[in-house]
Amino acid sequence: YYFKFPGYLSPSTDLKFADVPNGLKALSVVPQAGWAQIVAFIGFLELVYNKSTGEPGNYGKGLFGLGSLGLSAVCTDPDVRDKKLRAEISNGRLAMMAIIGMFFQDGLTGSAWGDWALYTDSPLRAFESELGVQAPVGFWDPLGLSKDGDAETFRRRRQTEIKHGRISMLATMGYITPEFVGKFPGYLSPSASLKFADVPNGLAAISKVPAAGWGQMILYALYVEASSLNFGYFEEAYNKNTPGDYGWKPPLLATDNPELKTKRLNAELANGRLAMMA
Repeated sequence: YYFKFPGYLSPSTDLKFADVPNGLKALSVVPQAGWAQIVAFIGFLELVYNKSTGEPGNYGKGLFGLGSLGLSAVCTDPDVRDKKLRAEISNGRLAMMAIIGMFFQDGLTGSAWGDWALYTDSPLRAFESELGVQAPVGFWDPLGLSKDGDAETFRRRRQTEIKHGRISMLATMGYITPEFVGKFPGYLSPSASLKFADVPNGLAAISKVPAAGWGQMILYALYVEASSLNFGYFEEAYNKNTPGDYGWKPPLLATDNPELKTKRLNAELANGRLAMMA
C-alpha cells in the first residue's frame, strides 16, 4: 500500500488504521459499528442526498460532484460532455472487470496483486509443467475443468485437444487453399458426373458431395480413429500412449533434442488452438 490514515479507526477497540490489512482481509477486522456506519452512509447517499434528474447517472451535482461544495462545475459544451460521459462508462466497465479480478486474486493469493506462486493450495499446480502452458496466460483454465487435479482426465482432454487442433489446422488450410490454388482436375464422382471444379468452397460443398462420398469419409475417419487407439478400448489406449504420439515421426520435424522437441510440441498446441478458433 502507499498510504493509510494516521490515528485510530476505532478508539474504543484500540484499532488503528495501520492495523487494518488491505483487500478482503479487512472485512473481518472492521468492527460491526463501523460496518453499520458505512451502510448508513451509503443509504443516506442513495435514498436522501442523490436525487435523480431523469438522466441516468446525473444527480445535479456537476463535474466530479463539485456542485455539492457550491462550486460551478457544469460542462456546457455538448461535444465535450458527450465525450466525458462515454469515457466514464468505458472506464466504469473496465473497473468492474478489474475489481472482480482483484477480488479473485486476493482470495487466492492473499493480495490483490499477489504472485501466482503464493497460491500454494492450487490443484492446477499438478499441470503447471505440462506442454501448452505458455506466456502470457500460463496455465489457463477459466472454467476450472482441471481443478480436481485428476491426471487421467487431463491426459484424455490433452489427447482430444491435440487431435482437434491437428484436424482444425488441416481444415483451415482446406478452406483457404482452393481459393488461391484451385481444385483437382477430373471427376470427384464419375457415376454422378460430378467434377471437383463443380464443388463450391466452404459449407456450400456439404450438399454437393454424394451420400456414397460421405460414407467413404466417415468410414475412413473411423478407421483412423480406431487405428490410433490400436483397435483397443478407449481408456486403455489413452493411458498407454503419450498424448498425440502415434509412432509416426514426420520428416524434418521429428527430433531427439529435448528442448527443440518441447518447443515444437508447444508450437503445435498453440497453432492447433489458433486453428480451432479460425
